[in-house]
Amino acid sequence: MKFSKLNRDVHRWGSIIAALPLLLVIVTGIILQLKKEFVWIQPATQKGQLAAPEITFQQILATVRDVPQAEVADWEDIDRLDVRPDKGVVKVRCRNRWEVQIDASTATVLQTEYRRSDFIESLHDGSFFSDAVKLWVFLPAAVILAVLWFTGIYLFVLPYWAKWKRRRAKRKTVVN
Repeated sequence: MKFSKLNRDVHRWGSIIAALPLLLVIVTGIILQLKKEFVWIQPATQKGQLAAPEITFQQILATVRDVPQAEVADWEDIDRLDVRPDKGVVKVRCRNRWEVQIDASTATVLQTEYRRSDFIESLHDGSFFSDAVKLWVFLPAAVILAVLWFTGIYLFVLPYWAKWKRRRAKRKTVVN
């Protein structure tokens, strides 16, 4: 079998196999590129009164407990804290995907919004489905995409290379 035929076959079948996971990665990637532009995807960061954080972790927990949407009873209900000293805000990301933004100096709630970007990221990398799907579907799709890129470049360059070789051979025959 010629390499060019094998290359076309790999390119054709690889694109079919990787199509659905890659479509999901492309669509979610486009949405994630726009996450700062649309508050529906990710809430806009508010500004607090002072830049330097002055509240304690206990104050943060107490403040978030008072927000009904957050459904926080203790630290296990909190996914992470995002401290933004330049904006004077602490973003509390709850496990139920709600985000509570707290003024870093007064511990007052600045904003409570549902955060969709983390869900979209989990779709983007395949972790939403399971670790097995992430490793056995999305990773192979990424490898196939890399192979498709290489085979596509080869298929693109091949006619130019053939033309260059013909011109070179023609020049050699004219010189001799």
